[in-house]
Amino acid sequence: MKYRRVPDETIRRLPVYLRGAIYFSRQGMKSVSSEKLAGLVGVNSWQIRKDFSYFGEFGTPGVGYDIGTLIKHIQRILRLNVVHKAALVGAGNLGSALLAYPGFRMYGFEIAAAFDMDKRKVGKKRAGVVIEDMAKLRTLKARYIRLGIIAVPEEAAQDVADQLVLAGVKGILNFSPRYVSVPSKVKIITIDIAMDLACLPYYTPAG
Repeated sequence: MKYRRVPDETIRRLPVYLRGAIYFSRQGMKSVSSEKLAGLVGVNSWQIRKDFSYFGEFGTPGVGYDIGTLIKHIQRILRLNVVHKAALVGAGNLGSALLAYPGFRMYGFEIAAAFDMDKRKVGKKRAGVVIEDMAKLRTLKARYIRLGIIAVPEEAAQDVADQLVLAGVKGILNFSPRYVSVPSKVKIITIDIAMDLACLPYYTPAG
C-alpha cells in the first residue's frame, strides 16, 4: 500500500506508534486514547491524530483506538504485514550485535543472510546465521532479499552499497559513519550513533 504526499516525519513516527500499540496490547488492553498513547511514546496527542489522518479514520471519538485494529493498520501502511528479509554486510562487533538483536522481529524483519570480507569469519555461525563470502552477495535477488544492512568500516561502505544495489537491494540501512551514494530508486537511511551523541553536550549544560 502506498500513500502520496505523506511527510517523511509522519512515516518515521509510525513505527513509534506501532511499538506503543504493541506494548499496550501485551498489557491486555483492548483500546487506547491518543492521549494515553502520546504519554507512552512522547508525542503530542494532536500530532498522533494528525499523522493518522493521512490514512483515513482510525479511531472512534470518545472511545479511542481499537489496539488490534490499530496495529494491523500501521503494519499495512508500512508493509510490515509480511516478513521482510535483510542481508547484513559486516560481521564484526556491530554486525554481531545486530544479528543478536531481537527487536527486528517485532516489525517483521529477518536478517536472513550475513556476509563478511574476512575469510576467517566465513562459515561460522552468529545468532543462527552462517557468515557467507562477499562473492555470494550476487545471489540476494534469487533469495528474495531486498533489504541490506551495512555494518562495515567507513572506507568500505560505498563499495558495499554498490554491490548491494547490483544484487537488487531496494533499501539500505547504513551504520557506517560516512555518506553513501545510491541511485534514486534505492532508499538509504544512515544511522551514525557517534554523530547523534555529539549533539548531546549542546543540550547538557556543564556543572
